[in-house]
Amino acid sequence: MKKLFVLIFGLVAFNIASAQKFGYINSQELLVSLAEVKAADTEIETFQKQLLGKGQEMVATFETEYKAYMEEANKGLLSKVQMQKKEEDLGAKQKAIQDYEQEVQLKLAQKRETLYKPILDKVNDIITAYGKENGYTMIFDSSAGNLLFVQDSDNLFDAIKAKLTSAN
Repeated sequence: MKKLFVLIFGLVAFNIASAQKFGYINSQELLVSLAEVKAADTEIETFQKQLLGKGQEMVATFETEYKAYMEEANKGLLSKVQMQKKEEDLGAKQKAIQDYEQEVQLKLAQKRETLYKPILDKVNDIITAYGKENGYTMIFDSSAGNLLFVQDSDNLFDAIKAKLTSAN
């Protein structure tokens, strides 16, 4: 009786394990192939150029004022009080440039988040829906580098890309 129970349990476990369906997709490759991502990248690049333009103007102004200060200081045209005042002004401008650089990084990160989040949500929703519709137990992301061995699983790149294309 005990052997019969073990045999039945083994068959049930085998059926459950064999009923599982696995798939994988390279999400990086998928995202790079999407027109929405290319448009977002172009918009981010344009935004970045605008921000960097202002930063370059700030640096150019700082460099011009610094050179003028150095010339006046080397010629002995400034008193110690005047030199100290100009150094403080230049220090404040240098800090403003550094603050602006940090602000640029923050604005770019926010812009990326704003543009990519809807795309990533859409991709995730379609992958989830595809997995449910087609009976997948798990779908792995091969771009994450966590796939060391794949046997009897399906590459879902073409199917997911087709769904994304038709969703537009």
